[in-house]
Amino acid sequence: MSVFPRPALVGLPGDRTALGEVATSAVTTLSAVLVLFALLAPNDLDRLTPEAFVRLPVEALLGVAVVLMLRDGAQRTVAVSAGAFLGLLTVVKAIDIGFGLALNRRFDPVFDWGVLGNGVDLLGTSIGRSGAIAAFLGLVLLAVAVIVLMALAVLRLSRVAAGHRTTSTRVVAVLSVSWIVCAVFGVQLAPGQPLASRSAVAFAYDDLRQVRAGIRDREAFAEEVAVDAFRDTPPSELLSALRGKDVLFTFIESYGRVAVQDSDIAPKVDAVLDAGTARLKNAGYGSRSAFLTSPTTSAGSWLAHSTFQSGVWIDSQHRYDDFVKTDRFTLGGAFERAGWETVGVVPAHTEDWPEGKVYGYDRYYDSRGIGYHGPPFSYATMPDQFTLSAFQRAERALESRKPDRPPLMAEIDLVTSHWPWTPLPRLVDWTAVGDGSVYNPMPSQGKTPDEIFTDPAKVRGAYGDSIAYSLNALISYVETYGDDDLVLVFLGDHQPHPIVAGEGADRNVPITVVTRDKAVLDKIAGWNWQEGLNPDRNAPSWRMNAFRDRFLTTFTH
Repeated sequence: MSVFPRPALVGLPGDRTALGEVATSAVTTLSAVLVLFALLAPNDLDRLTPEAFVRLPVEALLGVAVVLMLRDGAQRTVAVSAGAFLGLLTVVKAIDIGFGLALNRRFDPVFDWGVLGNGVDLLGTSIGRSGAIAAFLGLVLLAVAVIVLMALAVLRLSRVAAGHRTTSTRVVAVLSVSWIVCAVFGVQLAPGQPLASRSAVAFAYDDLRQVRAGIRDREAFAEEVAVDAFRDTPPSELLSALRGKDVLFTFIESYGRVAVQDSDIAPKVDAVLDAGTARLKNAGYGSRSAFLTSPTTSAGSWLAHSTFQSGVWIDSQHRYDDFVKTDRFTLGGAFERAGWETVGVVPAHTEDWPEGKVYGYDRYYDSRGIGYHGPPFSYATMPDQFTLSAFQRAERALESRKPDRPPLMAEIDLVTSHWPWTPLPRLVDWTAVGDGSVYNPMPSQGKTPDEIFTDPAKVRGAYGDSIAYSLNALISYVETYGDDDLVLVFLGDHQPHPIVAGEGADRNVPITVVTRDKAVLDKIAGWNWQEGLNPDRNAPSWRMNAFRDRFLTTFTH
């Protein structure tokens, strides 16, 4: 046995206490940072700057003041509830940023949840549907975690404030005076970033106001839908000036004004349109062009299609959801009543579309029923040339026609020019299109989205190439399969994303009528549209919902 005593473990209890204090301080600091971030973070990526976080939020001062006035039980309940609400606001801000990037608008917290499913579908074109679903579920779990952590953070801070009541009261008093002085004198560290912040309150108020406005707008929309000058027009009079014509309304995805004017993209597209005007003129066709103002921009094609068809302004998801439940008289319904066979061709759809019945189509083709056996091109399920070729074989070719068949009216959606605009197909001889297998090698021969999206100039170039492809496919279709009874109306659905169109771009899209029949062109002379496929800045511009009534008025006796 040693004669020396065992050394004492000096200082360990104190060390444990010190470590505990450090951990406690770290948790408190992290809680404060998390709460301040939630209170000060903007819902716009452009305003997400360091200056945004060097501000004094009035909500924090009011929150501490309320905590100091409550007893323990009420204090805990209020803290957890306020924290969860702040976490929810943070999630909505993040969704707002996503909507701003993708759709160039704010998220509607009541009516826009269905749009998230479209986002999953779009993401699925890049990483596969399983990957997209997994990513979406991951984001849902992250949102729940943010709400829970925010509730715990506010609870932690409320306990600290209550535990140091005198100090907390003095700090709140001093900072409140500072906030008032800064607010009165409009002190700013950066333009649009006042030092005296109340952004969280304003954000919550704006969301509540948006919800209330949406509810009121539903009532206004119901009144708009109910008024229709053509609902009771007799079939014998309806569209009588187009008897015997095959009328094709063709949407070109993201074909906006930026493609034809005031951009580095326009020269390439203008050359296609000007050459197309000459080519079609040599084939006996005349054309007239103008602009329509779309109800949407960047995305939301269905809003444009429904506005165009219905003659009412559909600029939000709740208006669209309400529209598809009505019996509104659409262009498709008008042609159906007047004796045309009506067809919808929507190659972007990969699932059932029950709400499409509102358009009155006799037949409907989506990606599953159009007979395509080639590769997808990013978002585009098939090239536009195949879509047009398949429609021609199924509906307009002599061998597919029934004896004495009625004329056709069709809405055809061309999607090659959908984001991300690469890789692109090439035009092939129409006789070689077949089942689409001719396109099999093309995706691997083009650039991937990752290769172009590091450079905005490359993105704009890819967009211009995609629009040029779609226009060339359509012009070539008319040259190859057009006849004296064809009336083609082609237009864009909306402007492309601001990375291409630029911030603050208008919502105008080109629209063009092509036909060999001079009587049809004479009918629309009063529209004052410009000759050719390429409208310039002096061309007329109508709201998109005005087209239906102008069209029906012009061609109905």
